[in-house]
Amino acid sequence: MALFLNEEVVRQLLTMPLTIEAVEESHKELSLARAIDIPRQRTRLPQTALHILQGALPGRDAIGYKAYTSNRSGIRFLVHVFSAASGALRVVMEADYLGMMRTGAASGVATRWLARPDAEVLGVFGAGWQAEGNIEAIAAVRKLRKVKVFARNTERLASFCAKMSDRLQIDVVPGASPEDTVRGSDIVSTITTASSPLFDAAWLSPGTHINAAGSNSLIRREVGEDVLKVSRPIVVDSVETALKEAGDLLPVMEKGRLSERQLVELGDIILGRHPGRSKPEDITLFESQGMAIQDISVAVRLEALARENGLGVELPYGA
Repeated sequence: MALFLNEEVVRQLLTMPLTIEAVEESHKELSLARAIDIPRQRTRLPQTALHILQGALPGRDAIGYKAYTSNRSGIRFLVHVFSAASGALRVVMEADYLGMMRTGAASGVATRWLARPDAEVLGVFGAGWQAEGNIEAIAAVRKLRKVKVFARNTERLASFCAKMSDRLQIDVVPGASPEDTVRGSDIVSTITTASSPLFDAAWLSPGTHINAAGSNSLIRREVGEDVLKVSRPIVVDSVETALKEAGDLLPVMEKGRLSERQLVELGDIILGRHPGRSKPEDITLFESQGMAIQDISVAVRLEALARENGLGVELPYGA
């Protein structure tokens, strides 16, 4: 029987190491042509938008999709996974926490493969739900000494820093300004809904790695053309997806100042097909849009853990 896992069960079972493992595997499978990923599709109404990402991991006997609605009342996420062999429904799960963890894990995987091994200071733009996973994932792959966080709401920022310091036992402090957040940081992460670039390339130190995780539509921009000019390589989770919705990249590509051939998929770096960081002083950039196969890879692991532990509710349909 198919299982349903609610947010409580997902939170009980999901850890960042498991999520990073799952996300890294999904990138490998895509680069090995053993996975299919379809870029996000959106149906929009004045009040509500429906967003669907779909894909398949045949090696995990999995084909499925994540669907979510966005409305002023909130965002609601569900992942559905079917057996690739039989077509039978395997699992349905609420995916708010899952999405936060896998979004963070993508930056964690990119940081593992692109940041300098001695990177120890992280600068973060954004103090929301998604920023929590971003910091936790990067802390899982690099021994961080300090995290600087910048956000406009100073009261919320102070609360966020205190919570993350306590959770990760790392010095997490408010950044005094965007420039202060970037200068002296070995890794810079952006996880916002910004519509214009958040920082200047001149503030970056040689050897910085950047994770840009918030610009997943044409109306959003976190990284400016000046940053793209100094970043090599420019890494994406999927070229196909980046060409459809990477708000940081598409305006520059439209001007002819960046080409598709300059984009490198993260899976190709993991597999050693591309060197990634060539020199310690390189500035590297990862543009993260999100992929269905990341969600599916996490979901099948959660399904196995839930069955092993007798968790979840059996569904009366989908067989």
